[in-house]
Amino acid sequence: MLLLADGRFPAGGHAHSGGAEAAVRAGRVRDAESMAAFLLGRLHTVGLTSAGLAAAAASEPGRVDEWDEAAEVRTPSPAQRAVGRRLGRQLLRAARAAWPHPVLDGLGERHPGGVHQPVVLGVAAHAAGLGPRDAAAVAVYESVNGPATACVRLLGLDPYQVTARLARLAPDLDAVAAAAVAAVGRGELPAASSPLLDVYAERHNSWKVRLFAS
Repeated sequence: MLLLADGRFPAGGHAHSGGAEAAVRAGRVRDAESMAAFLLGRLHTVGLTSAGLAAAAASEPGRVDEWDEAAEVRTPSPAQRAVGRRLGRQLLRAARAAWPHPVLDGLGERHPGGVHQPVVLGVAAHAAGLGPRDAAAVAVYESVNGPATACVRLLGLDPYQVTARLARLAPDLDAVAAAAVAAVGRGELPAASSPLLDVYAERHNSWKVRLFAS
């Protein structure tokens, strides 16, 4: 679990801002306070949905095709769909090296174009011997940690203050992960959306000069 949540795990996430770069250019994220508001909104939308997909895939990896289709319809932005599958391919490559498992091998063989990242995260968690709650916890952490790190680079924010803001989000992270796991336990998948992040993704994809891939 620590490896999956580590920003140094070679899954490509460090190159993506999760919408933070576009939010900074739009003037919506300007300082630590506005960054915290952005992260909270992202957690309860993208984070919840990703956590549900990861928990479902960790619980029933044999239904990965179904979970991937669910991820596709929950990602209206073409740019975000492309990024999700690219990150999924990179995560799968790293996971296969760390935790060799038939379910990971089959995933790569059946989907050469990639599977959405939260789904791969869940399957990787299963291969590593983790459960749905662990997968959901990693997913919600990723949903805020990557954008927070990006804000340090984009705005020159004090990394100590950014870390403090992340620490204060811990109760929300736990609550969102628990809600995702509970929904999956009821046979449901969260479908919380963030239209502004979709708009940001399309705008960001058209930029000629940018610091992050998304």
